[in-house]
Amino acid sequence: MKILLLEDEYALRISIQEFLEDIGYEVDSFMDGQEAFEAIFDKTYNLLLLNVNVPSLSGFHLLEKLHKENIKTPAIFLTSMTDIASLKKGYEQGCCDYIRKPFDLEELELRLNQAYKSFYADDSSAIELDKEIVYNMNAGKLTIKGEEVVLRKAEKDILEVLLKHKNMLVSIMVLQDEVWGEYVEPATIRVQVKNLRQKLPDGIIQNRRGLGYIIERP
Repeated sequence: MKILLLEDEYALRISIQEFLEDIGYEVDSFMDGQEAFEAIFDKTYNLLLLNVNVPSLSGFHLLEKLHKENIKTPAIFLTSMTDIASLKKGYEQGCCDYIRKPFDLEELELRLNQAYKSFYADDSSAIELDKEIVYNMNAGKLTIKGEEVVLRKAEKDILEVLLKHKNMLVSIMVLQDEVWGEYVEPATIRVQVKNLRQKLPDGIIQNRRGLGYIIERP
């Protein structure tokens, strides 16, 4: 499991990171909300651990911005806040759990495992592109032979548009509208599609010259 940890208290951040890495998780830690937000566009995380009150961008606003970008990675807030209004706001922003400080690290492990199982248990969102090639629409995760392939945000969005229109040609204009929502140079779109195709076996995404791209599957 790959975890992003946002916590500005140094001792706590190091303690959590070392504990999680010792039990086998991969952890990237940040103390600044904006830096954490930008990192999510460069790497796929299975779960987010977010302190609420951190520099630059609060945990609440970070999760709100992610959801506007259609990134639905499950998130747990780490906070000392206990008032109902704050809890309600967190759940409205889309978190799946709260852990109140101070907390036991073993409790954190239990909460992480429960959140992961709850979010990723629904296999109905898993689409088989080919033998041993699966994309989980809910998690935004591509696996090939059981190994996760890291996709950038634009690559995920392109793949999801192609899957939504499976067995249909998807033009550059459709990709522009559904992925970017504004005018983007066709050359830029072709580069992003090329990058995605390079992460998949030959033939998964087919190019129909002058017409667009297609994923053919039953």
